[in-house]
Amino acid sequence: QVQLVESGGGSVQAGGSLSVSCAASGRFLSINIMGWYRQAPGKQRELVAVISRASSTNYADSVKGRFTISRDNPKNTVILHMNNVKPEDTAVYYCKAEGVLGVTPLVPRDIWGQGTQVTVSS
Repeated sequence: QVQLVESGGGSVQAGGSLSVSCAASGRFLSINIMGWYRQAPGKQRELVAVISRASSTNYADSVKGRFTISRDNPKNTVILHMNNVKPEDTAVYYCKAEGVLGVTPLVPRDIWGQGTQVTVSS
């Protein structure tokens, strides 16, 4: 019932900036952690950045100092600002939320977005 709607993505030249946004909608009681993962062709899906409801953050080493994750709790939205992008950042970016839905059992569940393509050209 809960779904994540992603926006943004696209193509950008190396050294440029790009932002992707994700908004959660549907039936839920709370969303604790939201974040972004990415998957390049032939690669495993990897964590990019996550943020808690209290705004504690964790970044992959490869994006530290370049990417910034933020969230708007009233709007249940998480945004990833990507600065100084590199060709290695090219991947499908997936939004993920961990929260408690409005159905039993009332335990945390993971919800994934459909993904949005980010392409960085040299």
